[in-house]
Amino acid sequence: MKKNYAYLIIFILITIIIFSIFKIIKWNKDNDIIENETEEIIDNVIINEIDNNNTHDIDKSDIYFDYSKIKLIDVDFSNLKEINKDTIGWIQVPNTNINYPIVKTKDNDYYLNHSFEKKKNEAGWIFMDYRNNINEFDKNTIIYGHNRFNKTMFGSLKDTTKKKWLNNEENHIIKLSLEKSNTLWQVFSIYKIATTSDYLLTNFNNDIEYTIFIRNLLTRSIYDFKTNVNLNDKILTLSTCNGSKEKLVLHAKLIKEQKKEN
Repeated sequence: MKKNYAYLIIFILITIIIFSIFKIIKWNKDNDIIENETEEIIDNVIINEIDNNNTHDIDKSDIYFDYSKIKLIDVDFSNLKEINKDTIGWIQVPNTNINYPIVKTKDNDYYLNHSFEKKKNEAGWIFMDYRNNINEFDKNTIIYGHNRFNKTMFGSLKDTTKKKWLNNEENHIIKLSLEKSNTLWQVFSIYKIATTSDYLLTNFNNDIEYTIFIRNLLTRSIYDFKTNVNLNDKILTLSTCNGSKEKLVLHAKLIKEQKKEN
């Protein structure tokens, strides 16, 4: 009886080891594919940096530093859309590895396990919530990405919680380029929270709902960005996993918008 039990334990341990080796090999393979796709993307995209003068200021009443010298990004999506017609934008978060095209499809599941080239890949890709309007920003525009250990996708979003990142004011401005506009967003909240969907609302029934929503986001922040957010503001939310039961979330408000010519 004891011998059978020992054999069972050995069998279970061997199975776990084989499974773990398989997962490591698969993880590395997915990473290699993503790195190759990213290189191809860089070769096929034109990103111009442009001055943010003569653009529309959404709200600069509480901007605590001079961001006039921070450039917008203007992306030509034509080549990228030939690779993937779901391409809708490009995002850059200062002093992180987040510098990717954004895709959007009919649900929030597909790009959890498909790459930019629509190949099966557990690394997924950076994607916008299917409920969001790409032509006019909703009250809350949400972008998702996996928290990869090698810091691809949203794997470096954790850097925004570090003192060095937080203390550099220029890091607090996120750059987002869509087909119809180039924008700057000012970070006002960063936090980790047990998995919940209460920050994933895109629109609101009335001002009271939105006021409560804004207050919750501000209260949760691990850092005081000294930034006011009001009913007229539009929010950008970046969301990723932080372990199996927790989310890492960043929120920013729209402060600068340049409409593109048709």
